[in-house]
Amino acid sequence: MNTEDHNKTDMQCCVTQCDLPLDKNYWETRWENRETSWDIGYASPAITDYMDKVEDKNISILIPGCGNAYEAEYLLKNGFQDITLIDIAPKAVEILQSKFRNDPQIKVLLGDFFEHKGEYDLMLEQTFFCAIPPLMRKDYAKKAAELLQPKGKIVGVMFDTTFKKQGPPFGGCPCEYKPIFEPYFEIKKMEECYNSIPPRKGSEVFVELVVK
Repeated sequence: MNTEDHNKTDMQCCVTQCDLPLDKNYWETRWENRETSWDIGYASPAITDYMDKVEDKNISILIPGCGNAYEAEYLLKNGFQDITLIDIAPKAVEILQSKFRNDPQIKVLLGDFFEHKGEYDLMLEQTFFCAIPPLMRKDYAKKAAELLQPKGKIVGVMFDTTFKKQGPPFGGCPCEYKPIFEPYFEIKKMEECYNSIPPRKGSEVFVELVVK
């Protein structure tokens, strides 16, 4: 096998297909039926530990596919002033708008990440990347680069595992992720996540990606 063939194999080794229509109606039904198994009930330790080291509390932060937005609660308590949440499910947005109704530091938007417009310094990734169809991952990388300021970052966790059942969530591995992000980002970190929650220990990578 030559190098080109090997690279093609690496890029495809963890990719799975999806026949489900993962649109607004799909996610709204999940929320209405309380089928939110991705919800860990608190902010991801990998993200909170990283954000504890960020000194500038005025940076603009985007959390796409935010769900119950525990990370936003943590950021709010720790003085961050400019947080935007976006989710495609009306029920999720309704819950968040009520939760943060007295917190002007947090903007809650109903919408599709891929159609969103804005400029941000940081995008936090927690269970959104794994929820979109794998064939849209290149679109995710391109869109994130468009939304982020020069030298802006994606920070968060991604799965380093495959799942037996059809997703979401969809698994993957760094060998797949690197070719997706490298056209738009410098991969500062993409390594085993040492502070994953116990059920996901050994099955996540922590990423810090900087817009080129």
